[in-house]
Amino acid sequence: MNLRHIVFASVLALTSFAFADDSASESKKGGLLGNLFSVEEDEAIHRGNFLAGATLFLLQGESDDDALNIIFGDIYKAEGYTFTAEGFCGYFIRDAMAVGARAGYSRTFVDVDFSILEDLADVKEHRKYVSNGFFVQPFLKNYLKVFDSKTIYFFNETSLSVEYSYGISQSDDGEEISKTRNRGWTFKFGINPGLCIMVLDRLAFETSVGLLGLSSSFMEIEENGVSHSEVVYNIVNFKINLLALDFSLVYFF
Repeated sequence: MNLRHIVFASVLALTSFAFADDSASESKKGGLLGNLFSVEEDEAIHRGNFLAGATLFLLQGESDDDALNIIFGDIYKAEGYTFTAEGFCGYFIRDAMAVGARAGYSRTFVDVDFSILEDLADVKEHRKYVSNGFFVQPFLKNYLKVFDSKTIYFFNETSLSVEYSYGISQSDDGEEISKTRNRGWTFKFGINPGLCIMVLDRLAFETSVGLLGLSSSFMEIEENGVSHSEVVYNIVNFKINLLALDFSLVYFF
């Protein structure tokens, strides 16, 4: 277990006490939680303040002019991207504890030209896929004043996301074109610990990582306008993915 795992696990353990009574929190406790510094009236995370911000995410890639060799064939062309934009706001119902909501839009596009088993079946296809999604995400956010500083805070965000998405996939093997349409709902519960750094008096930079995720998806699939099917699947994730960090700019007022 490396240092990052220890830090995020510690943050998660601390936030389990977020709903303790004020009188209990004021009493002397052992451990790190009992030694948290109190929030001063002029701090950004003081009770009665608001927070608002935005998050942008873009992942884009494409292949070069040379074919990419894979185990069962070649990829002649590949390009795509995933884009997400969201805004959020919240209100501090008590010191270092805010409730709020996020809302956003996501889009994914993939275009691949490939062949599989060229020496045996010589299967060649050109596939395109595009999807759009809209989501709302209520959250509870707990800040932890571990250091006697108004610049650095740890936090944990617990949230429930509801997303509606629709997309279309098209494949062309040179003889016929088939299209698959899908639409559905996804419900996600997540715990996201992170770090907040105040870069100006009321402007902060925040980064977080998913620690626990539970999601359920209900999809309707239509193939060539003829056949219909429904798919339901659930995902439980207990891993920390350090390649999927979220970065946000947050303003407190």
